[in-house]
Amino acid sequence: MIDKLLDRMVQAIELLLALAFIAAVLLNFTNVVARRQEHLRMDVLVKHAPQPLRFMLRIFEQILLIVLAGFVVRQSAFYATQMFRLGRTSDMASIPMWIPHGTVTLGFALMLLIACWRLVSISARREPAHAAPADGKVWE
Repeated sequence: MIDKLLDRMVQAIELLLALAFIAAVLLNFTNVVARRQEHLRMDVLVKHAPQPLRFMLRIFEQILLIVLAGFVVRQSAFYATQMFRLGRTSDMASIPMWIPHGTVTLGFALMLLIACWRLVSISARREPAHAAPADGKVWE
């Protein structure tokens, strides 16, 4: 009797934690989508650097993001494929594990595409090294 009661309590706690985790993921996703281009940045020094250096740093930033996102896409796609081939499901909800792992692949693939688009966009907007932007902004 006590074992059954404890098992039910454990199941209830697991369910509550799973729902809290799902809520946290959805909240985080909503936060990322809502803020768009307003990323947290450590750019105090970059703001005071000359325009050519800022340009090179933005290019380097996008290239680094492309390399890292590409690496994660490759690794997570491999892992999601393995989960699919093994037919692995979650212990509690019996959800096929390739689905959550596949969303990691999808998310980083989207980041990769955005980084490629931004790299092209930044490169196309390059102003001459001696020119200052008319509105005082270098990057939007």
